[in-house]
Amino acid sequence: MNAPLRTPDAATDALVHVRNLTVDFLGGRKPVRAVGGVDFDLKAGDALALLGESGSGKSVTLRALMRLLPEKRTRIGGTVRVDGQDVLALGRRSLAAYRGGTVAMIFQDPGLALDPVYKIGDQIAEAVVRHEGASFAKGRARALELFERVHIPSPARRLDAYPHEMSGGMRQRAMIALALACKPKLLLADEPTTALDATVQIQILLLLRELQRDLGLAVIFVTHDVGVAVQVADRVAVMYGGHLVEVGASGEVIGTPAHPYTHGLLASRITPDSPKGLRLATIPGSPPDLADPPPGCPFEPRCSLAAPPCRAGLPERVAVAPGHAARCVRIGEALGAAPHAAA
Repeated sequence: MNAPLRTPDAATDALVHVRNLTVDFLGGRKPVRAVGGVDFDLKAGDALALLGESGSGKSVTLRALMRLLPEKRTRIGGTVRVDGQDVLALGRRSLAAYRGGTVAMIFQDPGLALDPVYKIGDQIAEAVVRHEGASFAKGRARALELFERVHIPSPARRLDAYPHEMSGGMRQRAMIALALACKPKLLLADEPTTALDATVQIQILLLLRELQRDLGLAVIFVTHDVGVAVQVADRVAVMYGGHLVEVGASGEVIGTPAHPYTHGLLASRITPDSPKGLRLATIPGSPPDLADPPPGCPFEPRCSLAAPPCRAGLPERVAVAPGHAARCVRIGEALGAAPHAAA
């Protein structure tokens, strides 16, 4: 039986404890397994980045942690415990208190996540009233405090603004304020900088890191950008085809990648040291069809190091260094020289 590929230094006092998380989408000819047995632990105050291409299962994993996936068309298995609560067993009322009170999410597009017909300050106040039983006036006061904390200019005036009256960067700051309204212990960030320009992206990333340190939040950050993962996370979990294929400290994974897929991600980006005119490497092909996945390693059809054992089953976890592991039968070759994706 395959050993679980866990994030390093798993602890019994972890705020987030996930074991063999599976997510199947129903309704088609057969179930589609979008997440295929994910394991990780996260302590309070730590930040974890889920890194990978679109379709790897990152956002589905986040939504499973909040039970936001449609119940009639989704089957979630495994164990998910957050702050001692069995998330998959929560009833409707307990789930409503859990969302926002224990766990909150920053969505990719705040323009869609915020209600366009209500003032932003009122939306934050409503969350405080719902979860804490406070008065609406106290909710508005909390909203003002949060606007000041996330560095929204003219915060008192912005409380009465509608989402369309704010820029993309300001809307994302307001989305962060809404997520923090009920003092959650875990913050889920689903590519919150994708729709922003480069300058605003940096500002939002620095803000999230500042809030994480100051408030002691645990953060799970979903991204396909290696540079973002390094900036915001203490640890990185590389995800592909619904599986965690490599995990470790961010500096270790980026500095000494052990899985061919991680090598491919790193080779496809520009760094400050990249020479002018450099032709970037690409990973040929497409992510696997999750309705008909390959029989072994999900990356095998695109990997230049693929060998017959890669097709025999999901590779076992292999320790690369303390706190750093990968699922690959050819880690020795991958570490010896950065492999190029198959032509």
